[in-house]
Amino acid sequence: MTKSIVLNGVDREKLSGAIEALTADASLARFQFRLSNQWVNGGENRSRIDSFYGLGQEIPHKQSFALVNDEPEVLLSNDKAPNPVEYLLHALAGCLVTTLVYHAAARDIAIKGVVTRFEGDLDVRGLLGITDTVRRGFQTIRVMFDIDADCDDAGKQELIAMAQAYSPVFDMLSNGVPVNAMLASKMQAKAA
Repeated sequence: MTKSIVLNGVDREKLSGAIEALTADASLARFQFRLSNQWVNGGENRSRIDSFYGLGQEIPHKQSFALVNDEPEVLLSNDKAPNPVEYLLHALAGCLVTTLVYHAAARDIAIKGVVTRFEGDLDVRGLLGITDTVRRGFQTIRVMFDIDADCDDAGKQELIAMAQAYSPVFDMLSNGVPVNAMLASKMQAKAA
């Protein structure tokens, strides 16, 4: 029996096996992630995540996850949690860093540490409907990486480029994704 090689917290043997399995049967690569959300008060709402679909089956998480969104007091709420655009930055951070670490492991590059800083510029006049001349979302997002790895600066730049090339969240933010919003009764009729 061969010993699994774990690099950067990633079991390289399992990663290689997963790539082979998904290459052999592309239907296993179709995943659906989802959550339910309920408004609480003001800008506060709560999301719950229980399971997802992948590898041809429904997969429960080991535990349910609860996420809370709110807005700061200057945006007329109670500042009980990060706001949705801060969660977006968190999602981008998590996805870019995870992608970087996994691809480094696949290329036999040891990562000792990754620290990032994310900044997004947003003009709230768009959100509030004050003007149609400014974008409602971020105008730009800046990402700064500080990487401690067994490679030179050119190798670190290559890791950042790979993270951007393969990160699903980076792709969705950079290229857009269709979002369809409808009444729940319309969703049920569509599913039937």
